[in-house]
Amino acid sequence: MKYDDNNIFAKILRGEIPCDKIYEDEFVLSFYDINPQKKIHALVIPKGKYVDLDDFNTNASHDEIVGLMKGITIVSKKLGVSSIDGKGYRALANISEDGGQEVPHLHFHLFGGEKVGKMVL
Repeated sequence: MKYDDNNIFAKILRGEIPCDKIYEDEFVLSFYDINPQKKIHALVIPKGKYVDLDDFNTNASHDEIVGLMKGITIVSKKLGVSSIDGKGYRALANISEDGGQEVPHLHFHLFGGEKVGKMVL
């Protein structure tokens, strides 16, 4: 899978497609999934052009990597599902086609607000 500048997340980052924004800083953008699978279903994406987690961890700067990881926690707090607040959530990144990735831009799904269930059925 290679990066496609016309993927939906790239268009959202450029402001060509609107999103229901939760959080944004210099490294990440977070918004609600348009097809939620759980009571709370958010996405957290890096602002850089990275296909998947392997591409990101290989090519992103230290600040981008830290920014994404901290961004996930910031969003979990904003959503009220952080373990710091006594709750919990699942952060999921599908990697490449065999891993179920559909959009060629790294993204983490955050699921919460209810019991998420088994990881893989």
